[in-house]
Amino acid sequence: MAGKPSVLFVCVHNAGRSQMAAAWLTHLAGDRVEVRSAGSNPADAVNPAAVEAMAEVGIDISAETPKVLTVDAVRESDVCVTMGCGDTCPVFPGKRYLDWQPADPAGRGVAAVRPIRDEIKILVEGLIAEIAP
Repeated sequence: MAGKPSVLFVCVHNAGRSQMAAAWLTHLAGDRVEVRSAGSNPADAVNPAAVEAMAEVGIDISAETPKVLTVDAVRESDVCVTMGCGDTCPVFPGKRYLDWQPADPAGRGVAAVRPIRDEIKILVEGLIAEIAP
């Protein structure tokens, strides 16, 4: 990773886990890391419970929109973090792939999303320590 590392977070709907992870990485690493998120089958909107849970910790993701996963997004990223999309993420030699397993917040209320949000924060902190200390 010469220069600024780039991270892509991928989950099926790009509406919960990957949005929260991207927001945490942006919030915690600032401009030290380029951040992307996408979904293999994007939803129409970000999960309202994820928006509320992130707002509770001072991070506004209300303006975010789910984006479709593209081959270019993977190609342009140094690290691809999958979160429940399995093998739908294209694989390129030389890329680092991580598979995180936080629960899916889809259909859950904010009380159930808080622990998922907090787990993702811990995972993101570990990633920052590795790629952008």
